[in-house]
Amino acid sequence: MALLASQDFDVVMLDVWLPGMDGLKVLEEIRRIGRTEEVVMISGHSSIDTAVRAIRLGAFDFIEKPLSLDRVEVSVQNALKKVRLEESNKILMEQLGPDMEIVGQSAPMRLLKEQALRAAPTDGRVLILGENGTGKELIARLIHANSLRASEAFVEVNCAAIPQELIESELFGHRKGSFTGAFENKKGKFLLASGGTLFLDEVGDMSLATQAKVLRALEEQTIEPVGGLGSVKVNVRVIAATNKDLPAEIAAGRFREDLYYRLNVVPLRVPPLKERREDIPLIAEHYLRSFAARYGRPAKHLSGEAREALMAYQWPGNVRELKNLMERAVIMASASEIGPRDIGLGAALGEGAGVQAAAVALPWEGPIKKAREVFEREFIRRSLERNQGNVSRTAEELGIERRHLYRRLQALGLRKEASDEADE
Repeated sequence: MALLASQDFDVVMLDVWLPGMDGLKVLEEIRRIGRTEEVVMISGHSSIDTAVRAIRLGAFDFIEKPLSLDRVEVSVQNALKKVRLEESNKILMEQLGPDMEIVGQSAPMRLLKEQALRAAPTDGRVLILGENGTGKELIARLIHANSLRASEAFVEVNCAAIPQELIESELFGHRKGSFTGAFENKKGKFLLASGGTLFLDEVGDMSLATQAKVLRALEEQTIEPVGGLGSVKVNVRVIAATNKDLPAEIAAGRFREDLYYRLNVVPLRVPPLKERREDIPLIAEHYLRSFAARYGRPAKHLSGEAREALMAYQWPGNVRELKNLMERAVIMASASEIGPRDIGLGAALGEGAGVQAAAVALPWEGPIKKAREVFEREFIRRSLERNQGNVSRTAEELGIERRHLYRRLQALGLRKEASDEADE
């Protein structure tokens, strides 16, 4: 019991006949204090009733003396498998998002997936670079799923989301009483990921002190829990990701150069959404189907105008922003066809957010007249939307006569955007 109060174990071998307190009482106490170690009971003077009681108290197995080494090995190996499986399932349930599929057929994405799959079967460390919301975690999961460690745990740590005073405990674990609030022993992410993959997301936000300890863990494959008295061996493949320019961070003294070279064995860059525009309709339709199924809504699809609007937008939030926009459309749109208004065109295309955010997808080949018509059509349409289809107010805003605006609406195919009722 004293050992359990100060250390973590996977399996406990527990005799029934013990001095002072019998093994069943010890087992009962282990469960009472909330310890989760698997317990294998052993006895040479037990009955079936004793074995049944032990199993009911939470024992994993019951072995009779004289002990067979083969029987003991099988029991302990099975107990360890159960421990690993439960830990992996817990991590998976906590971290596995509702949609982990990588969607995209553009040349940059095909190259990225090819590079990721080439690196996957090795134990080489991977550094994934890219803006926020581009899907760096999906690439890390793709590598793990196609690695030799795929059957083991994939453990994620968001280095930017954990307070600096707690990140060492999160990574390396801690012993009970090692600091205020450490009420019990805790396994760190390095230990939980042993045998599998540890994903250090936003690694550029890690403090220099923690970087030094991570460097040691990578070099020696050992960790030392906070408040611990010794090192623990681990077997971890590390995949790191960041949205920062790490060479610039090194020059500024905020990131260790030696750690950078340890992590940057295989560098992969995830392109922002604006660099793979041909993937935007595929991703949007994918999320429309996904959210419609999740919320039990009828299937929805994008109109031609909505598709053009999505293609014209700059997507500062990348895939994450597009995903949120499609979820909103599925929830709020009443019709099966998603139009520009259903995706919040004014907000999405950033009214007042600058010329770049409101750019129009102009044709870059052909006569200038065609480009002028495309721009004029979009310019008038947005003015109509701001004025809720009122032609008089739109004409006043544009500085043209109402009759002339009607003729341009007809010529540009925007007549249906105008509301005669609103105008009256």
